[in-house]
Amino acid sequence: MSDLPAATPARRRDDDAGGHRKAVLARTSANPSIGFVGIHSNGRPDQPVSQNETLAELFEAAGYRTRRASGFRNRWLRTAHQIVGILSWRRTNVVVIAAFSGPSFLISEFSVPLARLTGKKAVLFLHGGNLTTFGSANRRRVERTLLAADAVFAPSPFLAQTFRDWGIDVHVVPNVLRLERYEYRRRSPIRPRIMWMRTFHEHYDPVSAVRAFAAIRTDRPDATMTMAGADQGLLGETVAEADRLGVRDAITFPGYLDAAGKRAAFADHDVFLNTNLVDNMPVSVLEAGASGLVVVATAVGGIPALVRDGEDGVLVDAGDDAAMARTVLELLDDDTRSGRLSEGGRAMAERSGWPQVHEQWRRELELILPNRRVR
Repeated sequence: MSDLPAATPARRRDDDAGGHRKAVLARTSANPSIGFVGIHSNGRPDQPVSQNETLAELFEAAGYRTRRASGFRNRWLRTAHQIVGILSWRRTNVVVIAAFSGPSFLISEFSVPLARLTGKKAVLFLHGGNLTTFGSANRRRVERTLLAADAVFAPSPFLAQTFRDWGIDVHVVPNVLRLERYEYRRRSPIRPRIMWMRTFHEHYDPVSAVRAFAAIRTDRPDATMTMAGADQGLLGETVAEADRLGVRDAITFPGYLDAAGKRAAFADHDVFLNTNLVDNMPVSVLEAGASGLVVVATAVGGIPALVRDGEDGVLVDAGDDAAMARTVLELLDDDTRSGRLSEGGRAMAERSGWPQVHEQWRRELELILPNRRVR
């Protein structure tokens, strides 16, 4: 990958100019300024905070200067704001671009050349389990954009390996979690209080969660489940399946949960189901583990690299709702195992805490900006 010099002043051969040397040292000893480009919630209660926003907040608290674009709802205003932002951020050294599949990949396609054109380092941070499929179907577009960036990061080895196989140098930098926002409680014994949280989309297979829950209710009629998330086409089918299986009265559908709503829900549940068919490094699983819920997840995408089977949670095959139900019933009868998994889930989340992730970012930024010492 290309590694352009960090800044023209640092390359000048004016060794006798003591004042200039001091100015260069002052600039290079300071932390870089970072711009974050992606689709941001901008504080909207109906949209989760993106990784870019979380990173921006944490970098600011650590003494970095940051910029962000964009939180506009309208896609055209958002795109315009992103373009103007990259062009106008004159003191920004690095632009971190959140790369997703589908129409959102256009953000990466225009952001990388704009950043480099204006003398900034361009970092692509790959997200979304479907990016591998999108990349295969659009290889020329994706490959061209990734090769044009100064660095490419991915939050999981799964996503990184896909593009390493193309000959692209992808570094693994985990998603970050603000652990102080999640109150941990060790679960042992566990109650049949089950939580599912994602958008109601075919990628996340919410119908399987209902089928697993119905099987659990056969043995544990006191079981209840909360299914939280915004509708992206499958809410009606999910509710209909709950009606068909006779468990609708035991399932709550609260819609999208904001930060306070999630904290309350995590505190009130003991088991977290993740039924995804496509995934990378789901923050929802990290949040559940951070709160102490026992995680039962499908072994797809980057999840096996995140959740170590038998240590941080239990993995089952995608679409196997019978295995998921059987696993939950076994955990309900095994206090020692459920307690160990609850502790493992918290340890999993702590590996994505800011101290560890910041250290990785610091090392990566020093590689991207070799003339700077990053704190």
